[in-house]
Amino acid sequence: MEQRTLFQQEDDAPLAARLRPRTLDEIVGQQHLLGPGKVLRRLIESDHISSMIFWGPPGVGKTTLARVIAHHTKAAFIDFSAVTSGIKEIRTVMQQAEDNRRFGARTIVFVDEIHRFNKAQQDAFLPFVEKGSILLIGATTENPSFEVNGALLSRCKVFVLQSLSTEDLTVLLNRALSHPRGLGNQKVNIAPELLSAIAVFANGDARTALSTLEMVVLNGQAEGDAVTVTPEILEQCTSKKSLLYDKQGEEHYNLISALHKSMRNSDPDAAVYWLARMLEAGEDPLYVARRVIRFASEDVGLADPRALEIAVAAYQACHFLGMPECNVHLTQAVVYLSLAPKSNALDVAYQSAKKDALNQLAEPVPLVIRNAPTRLMKELHYGEGYQYAHHTEDKLTAMQCLPDSLEGREYYRPTEQGVEGRFKARLEQIKAWKRRHREEEEK
Repeated sequence: MEQRTLFQQEDDAPLAARLRPRTLDEIVGQQHLLGPGKVLRRLIESDHISSMIFWGPPGVGKTTLARVIAHHTKAAFIDFSAVTSGIKEIRTVMQQAEDNRRFGARTIVFVDEIHRFNKAQQDAFLPFVEKGSILLIGATTENPSFEVNGALLSRCKVFVLQSLSTEDLTVLLNRALSHPRGLGNQKVNIAPELLSAIAVFANGDARTALSTLEMVVLNGQAEGDAVTVTPEILEQCTSKKSLLYDKQGEEHYNLISALHKSMRNSDPDAAVYWLARMLEAGEDPLYVARRVIRFASEDVGLADPRALEIAVAAYQACHFLGMPECNVHLTQAVVYLSLAPKSNALDVAYQSAKKDALNQLAEPVPLVIRNAPTRLMKELHYGEGYQYAHHTEDKLTAMQCLPDSLEGREYYRPTEQGVEGRFKARLEQIKAWKRRHREEEEK
Protein backbone atom coordinates (compact mmCIF):
# COMPACT_ATOMS: atom_id res chain seq x y z
CA MET A 1 0.00 0.00 0.00
CA GLU A 2 1.31 3.43 -0.87
CA GLN A 3 -0.15 6.93 -0.65
CA ARG A 4 1.82 9.77 -2.19
CA THR A 5 1.57 12.83 -4.32
CA LEU A 6 0.20 12.05 -7.73
CA PHE A 7 3.28 12.74 -9.75
CA GLN A 8 6.09 12.44 -7.24
CA GLN A 9 9.33 12.03 -9.19
CA GLU A 10 13.02 11.77 -8.50
CA ASP A 11 15.67 13.26 -10.73
CA ASP A 12 17.31 9.86 -11.02
CA ALA A 13 14.07 7.94 -11.58
CA PRO A 14 13.90 5.66 -14.61
CA LEU A 15 12.93 7.28 -17.90
CA ALA A 16 9.55 5.53 -17.94
CA ALA A 17 8.71 7.01 -14.53
CA ARG A 18 9.91 10.51 -15.40
CA LEU A 19 7.92 10.55 -18.61
CA ARG A 20 4.71 9.19 -17.08
CA PRO A 21 1.79 11.21 -18.59
CA ARG A 22 0.11 13.73 -16.32
CA THR A 23 -2.88 14.62 -18.50
CA LEU A 24 -5.19 12.81 -20.87
CA ASP A 25 -3.59 14.55 -23.84
CA GLU A 26 -0.16 13.20 -22.89
CA ILE A 27 -1.34 9.59 -23.00
CA VAL A 28 -0.24 7.79 -26.14
CA GLY A 29 -2.60 5.22 -27.64
CA GLN A 30 -5.99 4.01 -26.37
CA GLN A 31 -7.80 6.34 -28.77
CA HIS A 32 -10.76 3.94 -28.79
CA LEU A 33 -11.34 5.03 -25.15
CA LEU A 34 -9.64 8.41 -24.83
CA GLY A 35 -10.05 9.98 -28.25
CA PRO A 36 -12.31 13.04 -28.67
CA GLY A 37 -15.88 12.13 -27.79
CA LYS A 38 -15.02 8.58 -26.69
CA VAL A 39 -16.79 7.09 -23.70
CA LEU A 40 -14.04 7.00 -21.09
CA ARG A 41 -12.81 10.50 -21.94
CA ARG A 42 -16.36 11.86 -21.58
CA LEU A 43 -16.76 10.18 -18.19
CA ILE A 44 -13.46 11.59 -16.95
CA GLU A 45 -14.01 15.11 -18.27
CA SER A 46 -17.54 15.26 -16.85
CA ASP A 47 -16.32 13.78 -13.54
CA HIS A 48 -18.86 10.97 -13.68
CA ILE A 49 -16.54 8.03 -13.26
CA SER A 50 -17.51 4.92 -11.32
CA SER A 51 -15.55 1.87 -10.20
CA MET A 52 -13.83 0.22 -13.13
CA ILE A 53 -11.42 -2.49 -14.23
CA PHE A 54 -8.65 -1.82 -16.74
CA TRP A 55 -7.80 -5.02 -18.61
CA GLY A 56 -4.81 -5.07 -20.90
CA PRO A 57 -1.26 -6.34 -21.44
CA PRO A 58 1.70 -4.93 -19.49
CA GLY A 59 2.99 -1.47 -20.27
CA VAL A 60 -0.10 0.02 -21.94
CA GLY A 61 -0.82 2.65 -19.27
CA LYS A 62 -3.25 1.12 -16.78
CA THR A 63 -1.57 2.68 -13.73
CA THR A 64 -0.91 5.94 -15.56
CA LEU A 65 -4.55 6.28 -16.58
CA ALA A 66 -5.70 5.70 -13.01
CA ARG A 67 -3.38 8.46 -11.78
CA VAL A 68 -4.57 10.87 -14.46
CA ILE A 69 -8.18 10.16 -13.47
CA ALA A 70 -7.41 10.85 -9.81
CA HIS A 71 -5.68 14.11 -10.71
CA HIS A 72 -8.49 15.23 -13.02
CA THR A 73 -11.23 14.45 -10.48
CA LYS A 74 -9.29 15.92 -7.54
CA ALA A 75 -9.64 12.70 -5.56
CA ALA A 76 -7.27 11.23 -3.01
CA PHE A 77 -5.26 8.46 -4.65
CA ILE A 78 -4.19 5.29 -2.85
CA ASP A 79 -1.92 2.90 -4.73
CA PHE A 80 -2.57 -0.63 -3.55
CA SER A 81 -0.66 -3.72 -4.63
CA ALA A 82 -2.40 -7.09 -4.73
CA VAL A 83 1.01 -8.77 -4.55
CA THR A 84 2.02 -7.50 -1.11
CA SER A 85 -1.28 -6.70 0.62
CA GLY A 86 -3.79 -8.76 2.57
CA ILE A 87 -7.14 -8.39 4.33
CA LYS A 88 -5.60 -6.33 7.16
CA GLU A 89 -4.16 -3.77 4.73
CA ILE A 90 -7.44 -3.61 2.82
CA ARG A 91 -9.36 -2.76 6.01
CA THR A 92 -6.85 -0.07 6.92
CA VAL A 93 -7.20 1.54 3.50
CA MET A 94 -10.99 1.29 3.61
CA GLN A 95 -11.09 3.03 6.99
CA GLN A 96 -8.90 5.79 5.61
CA ALA A 97 -11.23 6.16 2.61
CA GLU A 98 -14.26 6.24 4.92
CA ASP A 99 -12.66 9.05 6.92
CA ASN A 100 -12.04 10.97 3.68
CA ARG A 101 -15.69 10.54 2.71
CA ARG A 102 -16.86 12.06 6.00
CA PHE A 103 -14.87 15.17 5.13
CA GLY A 104 -16.39 15.28 1.66
CA ALA A 105 -13.33 13.98 -0.19
CA ARG A 106 -13.43 11.15 -2.68
CA THR A 107 -10.85 8.38 -2.67
CA ILE A 108 -9.66 6.37 -5.64
CA VAL A 109 -8.15 3.07 -4.62
CA PHE A 110 -6.02 1.71 -7.42
CA VAL A 111 -5.36 -2.03 -7.15
CA ASP A 112 -2.62 -3.25 -9.44
CA GLU A 113 -2.81 -6.92 -10.46
CA ILE A 114 -6.22 -7.29 -8.85
CA HIS A 115 -6.45 -10.82 -10.27
CA ARG A 116 -3.88 -11.89 -7.65
CA PHE A 117 -6.37 -11.27 -4.82
CA ASN A 118 -8.30 -14.34 -3.68
CA LYS A 119 -12.09 -14.34 -3.33
CA ALA A 120 -12.08 -13.25 0.33
CA GLN A 121 -9.75 -10.35 -0.40
CA GLN A 122 -11.85 -9.19 -3.36
CA ASP A 123 -15.03 -9.51 -1.29
CA ALA A 124 -13.53 -7.16 1.31
CA PHE A 125 -13.88 -4.30 -1.20
CA LEU A 126 -17.56 -4.96 -1.94
CA PRO A 127 -19.34 -3.04 0.87
CA PHE A 128 -17.15 0.03 0.36
CA VAL A 129 -17.68 0.02 -3.39
CA GLU A 130 -21.45 -0.39 -2.90
CA LYS A 131 -21.85 2.55 -0.50
CA GLY A 132 -19.47 4.77 -2.44
CA SER A 133 -16.69 5.05 0.15
CA ILE A 134 -14.21 4.38 -2.64
CA LEU A 135 -13.94 4.41 -6.38
CA LEU A 136 -12.14 1.18 -7.14
CA ILE A 137 -9.90 1.01 -10.18
CA GLY A 138 -8.43 -2.42 -10.70
CA ALA A 139 -5.75 -3.29 -13.24
CA THR A 140 -5.25 -6.77 -14.59
CA THR A 141 -3.45 -8.52 -17.39
CA GLU A 142 -5.81 -11.49 -17.06
CA ASN A 143 -9.35 -11.85 -18.35
CA PRO A 144 -11.51 -10.37 -15.54
CA SER A 145 -14.34 -12.72 -16.43
CA PHE A 146 -12.24 -15.53 -14.97
CA GLU A 147 -10.11 -13.72 -12.39
CA VAL A 148 -12.43 -11.17 -10.72
CA ASN A 149 -15.36 -12.20 -8.52
CA GLY A 150 -18.69 -11.92 -10.25
CA ALA A 151 -20.14 -9.76 -7.45
CA LEU A 152 -17.28 -7.27 -7.66
CA LEU A 153 -17.11 -7.39 -11.45
CA SER A 154 -20.82 -6.59 -11.74
CA ARG A 155 -20.19 -3.31 -9.89
CA CYS A 156 -17.32 -2.26 -12.13
CA LYS A 157 -17.19 -1.12 -15.73
CA VAL A 158 -14.54 -3.03 -17.67
CA PHE A 159 -12.40 -1.09 -20.13
CA VAL A 160 -10.09 -3.03 -22.44
CA LEU A 161 -6.75 -1.34 -23.05
CA GLN A 162 -4.95 -2.37 -26.22
CA SER A 163 -1.29 -2.97 -26.90
CA LEU A 164 0.36 0.13 -28.27
CA SER A 165 1.05 0.07 -31.99
CA THR A 166 4.54 0.47 -33.40
CA GLU A 167 3.49 3.95 -34.52
CA ASP A 168 2.30 4.83 -30.99
CA LEU A 169 5.60 3.68 -29.51
CA THR A 170 7.61 5.60 -32.09
CA VAL A 171 5.73 8.77 -31.12
CA LEU A 172 6.46 8.03 -27.46
CA LEU A 173 10.17 7.46 -28.13
CA ASN A 174 10.50 10.71 -30.07
CA ARG A 175 8.75 12.52 -27.24
CA ALA A 176 11.21 10.99 -24.77
CA LEU A 177 14.12 12.37 -26.80
CA SER A 178 12.74 15.91 -26.80
CA HIS A 179 10.79 16.26 -23.55
CA PRO A 180 12.53 18.04 -20.66
CA ARG A 181 11.34 15.33 -18.26
CA GLY A 182 12.88 12.79 -20.58
CA LEU A 183 16.13 13.10 -22.52
CA GLY A 184 15.44 16.57 -23.86
CA ASN A 185 18.39 18.04 -21.98
CA GLN A 186 20.78 15.65 -23.71
CA LYS A 187 21.91 15.56 -27.30
CA VAL A 188 21.15 12.05 -28.54
CA ASN A 189 21.94 10.94 -32.06
CA ILE A 190 19.84 7.94 -33.00
CA ALA A 191 18.60 7.09 -36.48
CA PRO A 192 14.82 6.85 -37.09
CA GLU A 193 15.17 3.23 -38.15
CA LEU A 194 16.72 2.39 -34.79
CA LEU A 195 13.79 4.02 -32.98
CA SER A 196 11.47 1.94 -35.13
CA ALA A 197 13.45 -1.17 -34.21
CA ILE A 198 13.04 -0.37 -30.51
CA ALA A 199 9.30 0.13 -31.05
CA VAL A 200 9.01 -3.26 -32.74
CA PHE A 201 11.12 -4.89 -30.03
CA ALA A 202 8.85 -3.49 -27.29
CA ASN A 203 5.89 -5.44 -28.67
CA GLY A 204 3.23 -2.94 -27.57
CA ASP A 205 4.77 -2.23 -24.14
CA ALA A 206 5.56 1.45 -23.48
CA ARG A 207 7.62 0.64 -20.39
CA THR A 208 9.82 -1.75 -22.37
CA ALA A 209 10.23 0.79 -25.16
CA LEU A 210 11.34 3.58 -22.81
CA SER A 211 13.57 1.28 -20.75
CA THR A 212 15.27 0.05 -23.92
CA LEU A 213 15.79 3.59 -25.16
CA GLU A 214 17.29 4.56 -21.82
CA MET A 215 19.60 1.55 -21.92
CA VAL A 216 20.91 2.21 -25.42
CA VAL A 217 21.50 5.90 -24.61
CA LEU A 218 23.40 5.00 -21.42
CA ASN A 219 25.54 2.61 -23.46
CA GLY A 220 25.91 4.95 -26.43
CA GLN A 221 29.15 6.37 -27.73
CA ALA A 222 29.91 9.66 -25.97
CA GLU A 223 31.32 12.35 -28.26
CA GLY A 224 31.68 15.60 -26.35
CA ASP A 225 28.23 16.56 -25.10
CA ALA A 226 26.49 14.20 -27.52
CA VAL A 227 25.66 10.51 -27.35
CA THR A 228 25.42 8.40 -30.50
CA VAL A 229 23.49 5.13 -30.61
CA THR A 230 24.71 2.67 -33.25
CA PRO A 231 23.02 -0.46 -34.61
CA GLU A 232 25.64 -2.56 -32.80
CA ILE A 233 24.76 -1.00 -29.44
CA LEU A 234 21.07 -1.58 -30.05
CA GLU A 235 21.72 -5.20 -30.97
CA GLN A 236 23.73 -5.76 -27.79
CA CYS A 237 21.02 -4.23 -25.62
CA THR A 238 18.22 -6.25 -27.21
CA SER A 239 20.02 -9.53 -27.73
CA LYS A 240 17.53 -11.54 -25.70
CA LYS A 241 13.86 -10.77 -25.81
CA SER A 242 11.32 -12.20 -23.44
CA LEU A 243 8.35 -13.28 -25.54
CA LEU A 244 4.82 -12.29 -24.59
CA TYR A 245 3.57 -15.53 -23.12
CA ASP A 246 2.07 -16.79 -19.89
CA LYS A 247 1.75 -20.54 -19.75
CA GLN A 248 -1.01 -20.24 -17.16
CA GLY A 249 -2.84 -17.24 -18.57
CA GLU A 250 -5.10 -16.27 -21.44
CA GLU A 251 -2.23 -15.87 -23.93
CA HIS A 252 -1.52 -19.58 -23.50
CA TYR A 253 -4.96 -20.38 -24.90
CA ASN A 254 -4.80 -17.63 -27.52
CA LEU A 255 -1.64 -19.07 -29.05
CA ILE A 256 -2.72 -22.71 -29.05
CA SER A 257 -5.98 -21.53 -30.65
CA ALA A 258 -3.96 -19.67 -33.28
CA LEU A 259 -1.94 -22.81 -34.04
CA HIS A 260 -5.02 -25.00 -34.28
CA LYS A 261 -6.92 -22.60 -36.53
CA SER A 262 -3.92 -21.99 -38.78
CA MET A 263 -3.59 -25.73 -39.38
CA ARG A 264 -7.33 -25.98 -39.96
CA ASN A 265 -7.04 -23.21 -42.53
CA SER A 266 -4.22 -25.13 -44.30
CA ASP A 267 -1.70 -22.35 -43.62
CA PRO A 268 1.62 -24.02 -42.74
CA ASP A 269 3.53 -20.75 -42.51
CA ALA A 270 1.20 -19.30 -39.88
CA ALA A 271 1.07 -22.65 -38.06
CA VAL A 272 4.87 -22.89 -37.81
CA TYR A 273 5.05 -19.28 -36.60
CA TRP A 274 2.59 -19.89 -33.75
CA LEU A 275 4.38 -23.14 -32.93
CA ALA A 276 7.68 -21.24 -32.66
CA ARG A 277 6.04 -18.54 -30.52
CA MET A 278 5.02 -21.15 -27.98
CA LEU A 279 8.15 -23.28 -27.96
CA GLU A 280 10.59 -20.37 -27.80
CA ALA A 281 8.62 -18.88 -24.90
CA GLY A 282 9.10 -22.10 -22.92
CA GLU A 283 5.87 -24.00 -23.57
CA ASP A 284 5.98 -27.72 -22.77
CA PRO A 285 6.40 -29.47 -26.15
CA LEU A 286 4.33 -32.40 -24.90
CA TYR A 287 1.38 -30.06 -24.37
CA VAL A 288 1.67 -28.87 -27.97
CA ALA A 289 2.04 -32.47 -29.16
CA ARG A 290 -1.14 -33.50 -27.33
CA ARG A 291 -3.07 -30.71 -29.03
CA VAL A 292 -1.64 -31.76 -32.40
CA ILE A 293 -2.85 -35.32 -31.76
CA ARG A 294 -6.33 -34.01 -31.04
CA PHE A 295 -6.25 -31.98 -34.25
CA ALA A 296 -5.29 -35.06 -36.29
CA SER A 297 -8.63 -36.69 -35.56
CA GLU A 298 -10.81 -33.64 -35.01
CA ASP A 299 -9.92 -31.80 -38.23
CA VAL A 300 -8.32 -34.40 -40.52
CA GLY A 301 -9.74 -37.72 -39.42
CA LEU A 302 -10.28 -40.32 -42.11
CA ALA A 303 -9.50 -37.82 -44.87
CA ASP A 304 -5.91 -38.90 -44.10
CA PRO A 305 -5.67 -41.73 -41.54
CA ARG A 306 -1.88 -41.33 -41.43
CA ALA A 307 -2.29 -37.93 -39.77
CA LEU A 308 -2.93 -39.53 -36.39
CA GLU A 309 0.11 -41.81 -36.77
CA ILE A 310 2.37 -38.84 -37.53
CA ALA A 311 0.95 -36.80 -34.64
CA VAL A 312 1.48 -39.65 -32.17
CA ALA A 313 4.99 -40.20 -33.50
CA ALA A 314 5.75 -36.50 -32.94
CA TYR A 315 4.56 -36.84 -29.35
CA GLN A 316 6.86 -39.81 -28.81
CA ALA A 317 9.78 -37.92 -30.34
CA CYS A 318 9.12 -35.00 -27.96
CA HIS A 319 9.05 -37.44 -25.06
CA PHE A 320 12.34 -39.06 -26.07
CA LEU A 321 14.28 -35.93 -26.99
CA GLY A 322 12.69 -32.88 -25.40
CA MET A 323 13.52 -29.32 -26.41
CA PRO A 324 15.21 -27.98 -28.43
CA GLU A 325 15.76 -31.10 -30.55
CA CYS A 326 12.09 -32.05 -30.82
CA ASN A 327 11.10 -28.71 -32.38
CA VAL A 328 11.70 -30.14 -35.86
CA HIS A 329 9.47 -33.15 -35.15
CA LEU A 330 6.62 -30.92 -34.10
CA THR A 331 7.24 -28.77 -37.16
CA GLN A 332 6.98 -31.87 -39.36
CA ALA A 333 3.67 -32.84 -37.78
CA VAL A 334 2.27 -29.29 -37.92
CA VAL A 335 3.18 -28.83 -41.58
CA TYR A 336 1.81 -32.29 -42.49
CA LEU A 337 -1.48 -31.58 -40.74
CA SER A 338 -1.71 -28.14 -42.32
CA LEU A 339 -1.39 -29.63 -45.80
CA ALA A 340 -3.55 -32.71 -45.17
CA PRO A 341 -7.11 -32.84 -46.54
CA LYS A 342 -9.58 -31.74 -43.87
CA SER A 343 -12.64 -33.47 -42.49
CA ASN A 344 -14.39 -32.90 -39.18
CA ALA A 345 -16.84 -35.73 -39.82
CA LEU A 346 -15.54 -37.77 -36.86
CA ASP A 347 -15.96 -34.90 -34.40
CA VAL A 348 -19.41 -34.09 -35.78
CA ALA A 349 -20.37 -37.76 -35.49
CA TYR A 350 -19.32 -37.96 -31.85
CA GLN A 351 -20.96 -34.68 -30.84
CA SER A 352 -24.21 -35.76 -32.46
CA ALA A 353 -24.09 -39.18 -30.80
CA LYS A 354 -23.15 -37.54 -27.48
CA LYS A 355 -26.30 -35.41 -27.61
CA ASP A 356 -28.47 -38.49 -28.07
CA ALA A 357 -26.53 -40.44 -25.46
CA LEU A 358 -27.05 -37.73 -22.83
CA ASN A 359 -30.74 -37.30 -23.66
CA GLN A 360 -31.48 -41.02 -23.76
CA LEU A 361 -29.25 -42.49 -21.07
CA ALA A 362 -31.71 -45.24 -20.19
CA GLU A 363 -32.02 -46.75 -23.68
CA PRO A 364 -31.52 -50.51 -23.28
CA VAL A 365 -28.97 -52.37 -25.35
CA PRO A 366 -30.87 -54.48 -27.92
CA LEU A 367 -31.13 -58.09 -26.68
CA VAL A 368 -29.64 -59.41 -29.90
CA ILE A 369 -26.24 -57.83 -29.23
CA ARG A 370 -26.09 -58.45 -25.48
CA ASN A 371 -23.55 -60.90 -24.11
CA ALA A 372 -24.98 -64.05 -22.51
CA PRO A 373 -22.31 -65.73 -20.33
CA THR A 374 -24.85 -67.31 -17.89
CA ARG A 375 -27.87 -69.62 -18.26
CA LEU A 376 -30.18 -66.99 -16.78
CA MET A 377 -29.11 -64.46 -19.38
CA LYS A 378 -29.75 -66.99 -22.13
CA GLU A 379 -33.18 -67.72 -20.66
CA LEU A 380 -33.86 -63.98 -20.79
CA HIS A 381 -33.04 -64.10 -24.52
CA TYR A 382 -29.73 -62.24 -24.22
CA GLY A 383 -27.90 -62.65 -27.52
CA GLU A 384 -30.76 -64.56 -29.10
CA GLY A 385 -30.66 -64.23 -32.88
CA TYR A 386 -27.16 -62.76 -32.90
CA GLN A 387 -25.50 -63.10 -36.31
CA TYR A 388 -21.70 -63.47 -36.41
CA ALA A 389 -20.56 -61.36 -39.39
CA HIS A 390 -17.44 -63.45 -40.00
CA HIS A 391 -19.61 -66.49 -40.73
CA THR A 392 -21.28 -64.77 -43.67
CA GLU A 393 -20.00 -64.58 -47.20
CA ASP A 394 -20.04 -60.75 -47.32
CA LYS A 395 -18.90 -60.34 -43.69
CA LEU A 396 -22.12 -58.32 -43.14
CA THR A 397 -25.49 -58.85 -41.49
CA ALA A 398 -28.73 -56.83 -41.45
CA MET A 399 -28.87 -56.99 -37.65
CA GLN A 400 -29.99 -53.80 -35.86
CA CYS A 401 -27.43 -52.53 -33.34
CA LEU A 402 -28.98 -49.19 -32.31
CA PRO A 403 -31.80 -48.97 -29.75
CA ASP A 404 -35.28 -49.04 -31.28
CA SER A 405 -35.80 -45.33 -30.52
CA LEU A 406 -32.71 -44.44 -32.57
CA GLU A 407 -33.22 -46.85 -35.45
CA GLY A 408 -32.04 -45.32 -38.69
CA ARG A 409 -30.09 -42.51 -36.98
CA GLU A 410 -26.92 -41.48 -38.86
CA TYR A 411 -24.02 -39.86 -37.02
CA TYR A 412 -21.02 -40.38 -39.25
CA ARG A 413 -21.41 -38.53 -42.53
CA PRO A 414 -18.12 -38.87 -44.42
CA THR A 415 -16.90 -36.17 -46.76
CA GLU A 416 -15.23 -36.49 -50.16
CA GLN A 417 -11.97 -35.07 -48.81
CA GLY A 418 -8.82 -37.08 -49.39
CA VAL A 419 -9.00 -40.77 -48.49
CA GLU A 420 -12.36 -40.27 -46.77
CA GLY A 421 -14.00 -40.41 -50.18
CA ARG A 422 -13.18 -44.13 -50.21
CA PHE A 423 -14.70 -44.57 -46.75
CA LYS A 424 -17.83 -42.79 -47.96
CA ALA A 425 -18.17 -45.12 -50.94
CA ARG A 426 -17.66 -48.16 -48.68
CA LEU A 427 -20.25 -46.90 -46.18
CA GLU A 428 -22.79 -46.34 -48.95
CA GLN A 429 -22.21 -49.92 -50.19
CA ILE A 430 -22.74 -51.30 -46.67
CA LYS A 431 -25.93 -49.33 -46.12
CA ALA A 432 -27.29 -50.38 -49.52
CA TRP A 433 -26.52 -54.04 -48.74
CA LYS A 434 -28.29 -53.82 -45.36
CA ARG A 435 -31.36 -52.12 -46.83
CA ARG A 436 -31.62 -54.78 -49.49
CA HIS A 437 -31.31 -57.71 -47.07
CA ARG A 438 -33.71 -56.20 -44.55
CA GLU A 439 -36.28 -55.79 -47.31
CA GLU A 440 -35.77 -59.45 -48.24
CA GLU A 441 -36.20 -60.56 -44.61
CA GLU A 442 -39.46 -58.61 -44.34
CA LYS A 443 -40.98 -60.35 -47.37
